[in-house]
Amino acid sequence: MVTVERTQTGVRLERNLLKVLKGLAEYLDISLGELLEGIVLNAFEGKQPFEEATMDKIRQLSAVYGMSLSAADTHKLKESR
Repeated sequence: MVTVERTQTGVRLERNLLKVLKGLAEYLDISLGELLEGIVLNAFEGKQPFEEATMDKIRQLSAVYGMSLSAADTHKLKESR
């Protein structure tokens, strides 16, 4: 185990993306923060954070919550008023 110091943050995320992330964290039985840490640490090393079974669950959750964004949308998002 590695001991870390965590801090509370007020990150704003697209609503349906957040629903998928929360659903995935629940499915994996981890906190949302732990899920985000894992995704980011894998991304920093250029690694895929999920196995195919988890990707299937992400696709299911995305369909349920109407999350249609993709990596191609990353720098194209504009906040609605």
